[in-house]
Amino acid sequence: MTARDGPQDRYKAVWLIFFILGLGTLLPWNFFMTARKYFISRLADSNKTSHVRNQTGEDTFTPSYLQSVFDNFMTLCAMVPLLIFTCLNSFIHQRIPQQIRISGSLVAIGLVFLVTAIMVKVPMDPLPFFIFTMISIVFINSFGAILQSSLFGLAGLLPASYTAPIMSGQGLAGTFAALAMIFSIAIGAQKPESFIGYFTTACVTIVLAIISYAVLPHMDFFRYYSMKDKTEYHVYNAELETKRDLIKKDENGMEQNNSKIIPVHNPDEQPSVIAIFKKLWILALSVCFVFTVTISVFPAITAQVSTVLGEGNKWGHYFIPVSCFLLFNVLDWTGRSLTALFTWPGKDSCLLPVMVVLRVIFVPLFMLCNVKPRYYLPVVFSHDAWYIIFMIFFSISNGYLASLCMCFGPNLLIV
Repeated sequence: MTARDGPQDRYKAVWLIFFILGLGTLLPWNFFMTARKYFISRLADSNKTSHVRNQTGEDTFTPSYLQSVFDNFMTLCAMVPLLIFTCLNSFIHQRIPQQIRISGSLVAIGLVFLVTAIMVKVPMDPLPFFIFTMISIVFINSFGAILQSSLFGLAGLLPASYTAPIMSGQGLAGTFAALAMIFSIAIGAQKPESFIGYFTTACVTIVLAIISYAVLPHMDFFRYYSMKDKTEYHVYNAELETKRDLIKKDENGMEQNNSKIIPVHNPDEQPSVIAIFKKLWILALSVCFVFTVTISVFPAITAQVSTVLGEGNKWGHYFIPVSCFLLFNVLDWTGRSLTALFTWPGKDSCLLPVMVVLRVIFVPLFMLCNVKPRYYLPVVFSHDAWYIIFMIFFSISNGYLASLCMCFGPNLLIV
C-alpha cells in the first residue's frame, strides 16, 4: 500500500493539531521570559534597592542582589533541565508510553502555570519568591524537554512535512507572548495583579493543546500512518508462518525445499541510541550549538540593553518588548518558515556547520551594546540601530539553521 492509497488530511486538521501542540510546547516558557518585569518587581528589596546619581548626574537604578542575578539564574534553571531531560528522553521513551509522556507533560506544565497565576495574589518575601520562581522554571523546562522530544517523535510517524507545523507553532509562541506583553503595556496594565490574566492565557493555550492531542488518535490520516507499519508487519508475519507450516507438512515428500526463509524485521525493535547518533552527530551538535549561542545571550544579555533614544519617553517602555522579544520571535518564526521554500546549504554540505559555528560572534556583539549595568567592557555599539541590526541576523539565523537541521535529520536516518 502506498501513501497515495491512504486517507488525506482533510481540512489540514492533523497539520493544525501539530501546530497547536508546537504552540503549547514553548508558549509557557516564552510567557515566563516576557514577564521578566513582573518577576523583577517582586524581587525588589526596599532596604537595598535605590536610585542613586552617578558621576554625570544621571539618576541610576541600583537593583537588589536577587534582581541583578535573576536573568542568569533563570537561564541556568531553564537550560540545565532542558539538556538533561532531552538526553534522558532517549531512555524514557522506552519505559513510559507516548500518551503519558505528552499528556502528562502538558498537564504538569499547565498546573505550574496555574499555581504561578495564583501566586500573583499571594504576598511573599523576595527570597522565597525567587526560590519558588526558579523551581517553577525547572519544572516547566524539564517537562517541556520531554514534551518536545516526544512530539517530534510523534511527527516522525507522518510525512516529513509534518515537522514544519511544530516548528511554526513554536515560533508563533514567542510572538504571541511578546504581543501580549506589548498590549499590557499599551493599556497600562503593568501592576502585578494584571499578570493573573497574562498567566491564565498560557493555561488556556495548554488546555487547548491537551484537547487537540486527545482528538489526534481519532483522525483517519494519523491512524493510517501511525498503525500502517505494524499492520503490514502482522500481515507479512502471518503469511510467513503459513509458509513454514506448509514446509513442515512436506517433510516426507520426494522434493525438499531448500529455499531460505527471510527473517522478519520487527518494527517494534528500536535501533540503539549510539547507532542513531553516529548518523546524526553533526546535525545534533549543530542544533545544540545554535541553541547554546542563542540562550547564552537571549534574554540574559539582550533584555538588559538600554535605549539611547527613548529615555524619558514611550519608546523607553517599548524598546525591550519590541526590539528584543517581538523582533526576535517574529524573525525566528520567519527563519523557521524559510525552510519550506528552500533548504540551503544541503545536508551533506560542510557550509552548514560552519554557519552554525559563526553565530558565536553574536555573543561579543551583544555584550558590546549598551547593556546596563556594566563594570568592565566598554560600550562600542551604543545606538539602538546597531542592536536592532544584530537582533535581525541573530533571530533569522536561529530559526533557519535550527529548523534546517531538524528537517535534515529524518532524511539521514532513512538513507
